Amino acid sequence: MPRSKHRTDSETNLLLDSDSTRPDAQSFLQPGDRISLRIDDIAFGGEGVGHHQGIVVFVPFVAIGENVELEVTEVKKSFARGRLLEIRDPSSERTTPRCPHFTACGGCQYQHLSYPVQLSTKRKQLIDLFKRIGGFANPPIEAPIPSPTPYGYRNRILVRTQYSKRTQRMSVGFLRHDNRLVVDVDHCHIAEPALNEQLQTVRQDPPRKNGIKFNLRMMPDDWVLPPDSFFQVNYHLLPEMVATVRRLLSDSGSTHLLDLYCGAGFFCLEVGDLVERFTGVEIDKKAIQAARENAIQRDRINGEFIASPAEEAIGQVIHQYEATQTSVILDPPRRGCALDLLHTLKTHRPHQIIYLSCHPATLCRDLAELCHRGPYQLVSVTPLDMFPQTKHVECACDLRIAAV
Repeated sequence: MPRSKHRTDSETNLLLDSDSTRPDAQSFLQPGDRISLRIDDIAFGGEGVGHHQGIVVFVPFVAIGENVELEVTEVKKSFARGRLLEIRDPSSERTTPRCPHFTACGGCQYQHLSYPVQLSTKRKQLIDLFKRIGGFANPPIEAPIPSPTPYGYRNRILVRTQYSKRTQRMSVGFLRHDNRLVVDVDHCHIAEPALNEQLQTVRQDPPRKNGIKFNLRMMPDDWVLPPDSFFQVNYHLLPEMVATVRRLLSDSGSTHLLDLYCGAGFFCLEVGDLVERFTGVEIDKKAIQAARENAIQRDRINGEFIASPAEEAIGQVIHQYEATQTSVILDPPRRGCALDLLHTLKTHRPHQIIYLSCHPATLCRDLAELCHRGPYQLVSVTPLDMFPQTKHVECACDLRIAAV
């Protein structure tokens, strides 16, 4: 996969259902056609998958085993996409969505599925992705760790404004799932109660311009954090995430830690007591300053923080520690790691890499580079459902130098 271009969810879906003999969809289907479909799977991205005359068809808000009627909305050479019209045989796995805006708002994909089914669906999607994109024949993917609060968990939401000609007033809410129009939302059911209070404040006095964005946020307790710096969005499951990283690091026996993309120092400060020395690297200078303040508050004196792009700093900082005694935490943006950084890791061969990611496709791409074209073995993958009701899932992966 070229590293300069990242596939969309739909393109990834096609990887999961690849067939060189698939007929040309444009020869059989046109936008506006009404067809019946049996749903065979739920693909990465949240859309149901069915087949019509051998053509792959995607449709959202369905469950496996359902027979549905849909209107074709998009036809590409190798697949089609449709809008759900009718569910003829509802699945027993369905549940009633809490949000009246579900199926319009683009924030959630799975409110119609019971929470246990959401978890099992995400695990199966991860297995498919690790096999097809990562090239792992038997990926060691554990059962997902559930969020203790499947609703009301998000501590950060992005709210938009847009004037509605239909209602003759300003809409305040989120983008639709199928276009760039804003759905007017008075309450977000996956957001923390404090954020819904902030949302009401915005709605009471909305701006007079279109396209204004409000980043509503509930800041973490006991952490210094710049307003725009990254932090995990689910405080309720965060203790389990920390416990997972601590378990993996402790099991490695490493005495040194390199935390790349460290942000305000969350992980290296939470696990720093397990090692003799640690180094945190982050491109955001304000976040690094916050990390230093957080270290002082916690009396964590066995580490240092460096403001630099990870791919630039790693060539220098990785030589500070003996490779056989070093673990590396990778928690990159959704685009994944730079290829140069991965090459440096493969060359220096630190004992353990703990890779954290909320984007399975780029995660699998990077793991393939480290494991199939590098010296590492994928020991375990622990999914954490940091994003209930949505297509997203966090993974904590344990990589070790493969035995010769």
